[in-house]
Amino acid sequence: MSVRQWIVVVLMILLNALDGFDVLSSAFAAPGISAEWGIPRSALGIVLSAELVGMGFGSVILGGVADRIGRKDTMLICLVVMAIGMYLAHAATGVTLLTVWRFVTGLGIGGMLAATNAVTAESTSKSSRSLAMALYVIGYPIGGVVGGFAAQSWLLVEYDWRAVFMFGAVVTAIMIPLVFFLVPETPAFYAARRPANVIEKVNRSLRALRKRTIEALPPLRTEGPQPKVTDILSKPGLRKVTWLLAFGYMFHTLTFYYILKFAVQIVADSGFSQADAASTLTWANIGGAIGGGLFGFLLKKWDIKGPTIAMMIAGVVAVAWFGMGHGELGEWRVAAFLSMFFLNAAIVGFYAAFARGFPAYARATGTGFVLGVGRAGAAGSPIVAGLLFDMLGKGELLTVSLIMSLGSVCAIFMLLLLPMRDGDAIAQAEAKA
Repeated sequence: MSVRQWIVVVLMILLNALDGFDVLSSAFAAPGISAEWGIPRSALGIVLSAELVGMGFGSVILGGVADRIGRKDTMLICLVVMAIGMYLAHAATGVTLLTVWRFVTGLGIGGMLAATNAVTAESTSKSSRSLAMALYVIGYPIGGVVGGFAAQSWLLVEYDWRAVFMFGAVVTAIMIPLVFFLVPETPAFYAARRPANVIEKVNRSLRALRKRTIEALPPLRTEGPQPKVTDILSKPGLRKVTWLLAFGYMFHTLTFYYILKFAVQIVADSGFSQADAASTLTWANIGGAIGGGLFGFLLKKWDIKGPTIAMMIAGVVAVAWFGMGHGELGEWRVAAFLSMFFLNAAIVGFYAAFARGFPAYARATGTGFVLGVGRAGAAGSPIVAGLLFDMLGKGELLTVSLIMSLGSVCAIFMLLLLPMRDGDAIAQAEAKA
């Protein structure tokens, strides 16, 4: 790994951290939005889910663009979309406009996640790829931590909720020239697309990454199975794995995003200032980063299924304790920390299950399909929680929390039914049959 390769990895971590902050910025701003416009929690839930819905569309629309025009150009397009969306969100004059601009921001985030993931994998050596991908994944909650400290100690103290979106717009705009000048298009993209003068373009990328150039590319292989959604949905063994992982992940994100999206509003409604309430989400993200990182390291020695189920059980207990309400800010922070520690550890377990459950030729397709289904749970979580609060009342925090924790309970049953065989073994067995 050259220094230039690590520079690219660091920039991808920063972009993922930026995505993490942009997604959570509406949660940091939620108490101020509610106070200024006096909207019910059901309407607030729609605002909080807007960028998650946009992420679903963005991952499909702009994620596909990354395979056609290139990873670098796609990242630049997404950064522009995100910067515009964040800036116009800060200037919104009503709930409808704010929802629209949060959706637009989500479009950019969805495409960015697909592109940065590919760049991280394709710009690193085989021996360093696992480490680089682990650092990249942890960048997401770190963005929430850094943004949370900025929100609670500066933005929400000196200004108001609009400053959170303005801060995100400025930082996003700063990343545009950094990506333009420091991130080359990946050699793997050119090797796969085979454009005119492909050798020259591949070597230009290799020189930028301080790697040896090549004289020729191997011929493209067209034989054998190709990654298609129909493969993972048509073969019985793979179909079972696909749907169990998809619905398991979807149900778990229903619980996961309940804490991420509503913690700040819940704590603010219990009598704390916007800045103090925002600190709860900061500690939730610290818990998520530590829990995910530690669990990912320990999975090298453990199997996937049992430990992931154990993390979800612990997460359900932590969410229930969060829902019991607390009189001290420190108790709210600990409850949020523990909730995200266990819930994000389970997310890491799901990602490990994706890698094992799908055969190599359809791994990216299967993972993309599962994540797409999972975003339905992510987008629906704040909407469902908002409706429950409106129906039952703000005083029924424990009841709402227990209902929202049922998502992880359902995910536990999905994993219990999941056959933890290697995806390649499943594919080979079905091919012989």
